[in-house]
Amino acid sequence: MAGFRIGRGRDNRTPQRQQAQQAPPPYTGGGQAPAPPYTHQQQWPRAGGAPQGGGGYGEPEYFGDPHPQYGAAQDPYAANNPGHTQMFSVHDDPYGEGATYHAGAAPAAPTGPRLHWKQLLSGIVLRPGPTFLQMRDYAVWIPALVVTLLYGMLAIFGFDEPRDEVINATLANAIPYVLITGAAFVVSGLVLGAVTHTLARQLGGNGAWQPTVGLSMLIMSVTDAPRLIFAMFLGGENSLVQLLGWVTWLAAGALFTTMVSKSHDLPWPKALGASAIQLIALLSIIKLGTI
Repeated sequence: MAGFRIGRGRDNRTPQRQQAQQAPPPYTGGGQAPAPPYTHQQQWPRAGGAPQGGGGYGEPEYFGDPHPQYGAAQDPYAANNPGHTQMFSVHDDPYGEGATYHAGAAPAAPTGPRLHWKQLLSGIVLRPGPTFLQMRDYAVWIPALVVTLLYGMLAIFGFDEPRDEVINATLANAIPYVLITGAAFVVSGLVLGAVTHTLARQLGGNGAWQPTVGLSMLIMSVTDAPRLIFAMFLGGENSLVQLLGWVTWLAAGALFTTMVSKSHDLPWPKALGASAIQLIALLSIIKLGTI
């Protein structure tokens, strides 16, 4: 009988305990709802709370705080992680402080001291590249204006008809005529040099306008000097003078291209394109005498 009661009690208690763990008691609607039964699964707070036990399935993510089991954790939203990039301001260099080359950027300082006017004139003919590079940051107004004025005053004697008019005119009429012609050549040099500078800037150049205009005036005057010397004695229609005119015009094109290339940091095709209008004007006005 005792064994029967023991076995009966064991059979009756076991199903009741399992049933109590599997299903909560029904809620009848009166009073406060009964609390859910306790289970062995770890419960984690949604935000700001600490874990109630050791690690397991369903662990929360740690943002900045060290994990009690795995040590310091990395913030997944930190910069330079996958999906997140670091922001820089306009003037920050994310790759370090090394110097970066910028195409077309002017040098920070002049490449040499200002040349004397004698060295400048001889350098245009004998060593044009280093001379233009050294003088790209210096204005050359005084040599440019003086040389162009003298060239313009003598250029009138390189044309047959104007030369005859000046020679046959009185001194009172010839002097103003010569001075006006020289001033006209100065103004023409200033305008053509400004056009060359503007075209060079439009093509990506970065040179200053004062050295460009002054050097262009010097090139215009210096390169035409050989033709002018022979034209004053032989006349502008002489074949030798015509040949010298074409040769000096080609030399002027080479010097203009070199000057614009050095002064504006441009490749020679763009430098030649920037000088094209000035070269065409010089060919029409001086070399051919058609205007």
